[in-house]
Amino acid sequence: MSVLFQIFQNTRAQTVSLCEPLEIEDYIPQPVDFASPPKWHLSHTTWFFEELILKKFLAGYRVFNPHFGFLFNSYYHTLGDRAIRTERGTITRPTVKEVYEYRKYVDAHIGKLLQTNSSSELEELLILGINHEQQHQELLITDLKHTFSYNPVFPVYKEKFNLTAQENSDTGWIKIPEGIYEIGYKGDGFHFDNEKGRHKVFLHEFQISKAFVTNAEFLEFMEAGGYENFRFWLDEGWSWINENQVKSPLYWKQIEGKWFSYTLEGLKPIEPNHILTHISFYEAQAFATWKGLRLPTEFEWEAAEDQLDWGKRWEWTYSAYLPYPGFRIAEGAAGEYNGKFMVSQMVLRGASTATPKGNERKTYRNFFHPKHRWQVTGIRLAR
Repeated sequence: MSVLFQIFQNTRAQTVSLCEPLEIEDYIPQPVDFASPPKWHLSHTTWFFEELILKKFLAGYRVFNPHFGFLFNSYYHTLGDRAIRTERGTITRPTVKEVYEYRKYVDAHIGKLLQTNSSSELEELLILGINHEQQHQELLITDLKHTFSYNPVFPVYKEKFNLTAQENSDTGWIKIPEGIYEIGYKGDGFHFDNEKGRHKVFLHEFQISKAFVTNAEFLEFMEAGGYENFRFWLDEGWSWINENQVKSPLYWKQIEGKWFSYTLEGLKPIEPNHILTHISFYEAQAFATWKGLRLPTEFEWEAAEDQLDWGKRWEWTYSAYLPYPGFRIAEGAAGEYNGKFMVSQMVLRGASTATPKGNERKTYRNFFHPKHRWQVTGIRLAR
């Protein structure tokens, strides 16, 4: 368990490292309901270890603060009531200082627990908690970027820290032959329950792009009136762009006739050859339709992944987030992790520049509602 404890410590330290550039004022704001403040991420990931591990396995454990279970539970009905999600930014107390004390308290008790308990059940839950925290590391930095984007002075999070300044390393198309392909996780390593149920799918012959769509390519769509022509859009997407006056990718701003994008390095001119990012499923689908092409399904993506350069953007697929054959929601809190979200979501595959190393897998199934674009999302086309 000593190796696992070191991984635990490294993961916890990485979360703290992401917050090092922050000022105290940056920890609390929450301008939108879907993005949480850094202070909440720091607290919730700590609560996860306390609630699911320490309270269960460490005899005589005393919670750090009896109010924290209510304040920092996210969506686990099994574990009791919780604060309203949209009001996380109003939780000015406990202070940031107290939250860091909470993290140290829980970390110390995890270390104490591992000195006396090496059960497989504990190890499995600790590994789940580590992967859960890595997911929140990605959310912390993308949520923070979204909050910063509301600031008219375009604050710099950190110099030379830019999640969106990448270019394609390959071009052309890959032909995947018709056949039966196995989909889903295979092996003994960590994976989420929504990856289980390895099964066979039949795929017709198709081609998939080696490259992501670039800023320059999407600008062509915009200049051709792509956001004004309903023929390219799903009805729901057409309603979304009109209700929200969407005219460009998230964080793009036109100033004196030139396009800029807000990045964690501040406001930067749009680089034509950079990979497009912060795009919704609706926009991805409309662009593909305008090109006379389409988005790949998640099964096509997985069948082709060993020939693709992936990991720079979460890639929208044209697959609804559904259970694999034999999927069962587990008992207890762990069962609320993925299964109950299998409605009104689309699957994204790959990983992004915000994804912690080691947290990417070819079978990883990310999922968001098609309107969301604050994650580092991009477009890969198929035909």
